Amino acid sequence: MTNAEWLIQSMAPEREMFRSIPVIKRALAGDVTCTLYIDFLTQAYHHVRHTVPLLMGLGARLEPRLRWLQEHLVHYVEEELGHDEWILSDLQALGVDSSIVRAGTPSSPTDAMVAYAYDVVMRRNPVGFLGMVHVLEGASASLALSAADAIQRSLALPSQAMTYLRSHGHLDQRHVEDFAAIVDRLDRSVDMPAIVSCARVIYWLYGNIFRGLDEGQTNAVNEPLRRSA
Repeated sequence: MTNAEWLIQSMAPEREMFRSIPVIKRALAGDVTCTLYIDFLTQAYHHVRHTVPLLMGLGARLEPRLRWLQEHLVHYVEEELGHDEWILSDLQALGVDSSIVRAGTPSSPTDAMVAYAYDVVMRRNPVGFLGMVHVLEGASASLALSAADAIQRSLALPSQAMTYLRSHGHLDQRHVEDFAAIVDRLDRSVDMPAIVSCARVIYWLYGNIFRGLDEGQTNAVNEPLRRSA
């Protein structure tokens, strides 16, 4: 069994728990409001904008034995640049003033996930951050495109409002293959436990973002967005 296969197998319970979150199931069925979609994009912006800094931090803290990974990270950073701007563009297409989002603050669940990611990169085995990559990109690749179709059809949204979900979904399908090739070169006894540990926590924290959307925890944060939409 390869490292990538072992990781997927190890994450099966967490993956099923994540997919069972009510708001995700509803999104896949197209049962969402425009307000909920705006809240989702807003929280996505507040964590996606940290992807490049986190990847750069990972590259800076690699041990000599893992220097081969830097080339892959450079390529990954190049592909991730500007994804936060895609989100702001989608929000503009929904009638939201993107400057309010840019200047705003994340919900507590989003803030907690980002803080944990930085903790992994700066205080633990930095390669563990690939666990977050596995969760966000694995979840995106399997769910984003289906959710995009259902949401756009249900809300009759223009294609300009679906850029992030569609483009990210297509990119992540390729990234999953690249990710597997990288993970298979890592040390099973040293690096993989760090990746699994991070992935387990991120599945819970990322899930909390969606649970928060469903429970209206972003309402106070995003009230100015609704007034501008």
